[in-house]
Amino acid sequence: MQGSIEDRAVILGEYIWNKKATVRTAAKVFGISKSTVHKDVSVRLKTLNPSLYRDVKAVLMKNKEERHLRGGLATREKYLKLSAKEK
Repeated sequence: MQGSIEDRAVILGEYIWNKKATVRTAAKVFGISKSTVHKDVSVRLKTLNPSLYRDVKAVLMKNKEERHLRGGLATREKYLKLSAKEK
């Protein structure tokens, strides 16, 4: 992703807000690391666009609250696929 860091932070924030995406998903879509996405939307965005920052922060908090559920579902699907292969 080319361009200034400030532009990237705003674009990432808008993507996460519009898609209700996780940091990991945004990192994959934009081809950058999770650390970079997290720093852009949690540190840089705060001074660049405070209202977008608040919206993105709400999405990230919701994702954080739900991550144990997504992890459990992923593990369940993994073992269902393994047991289906064995049969």
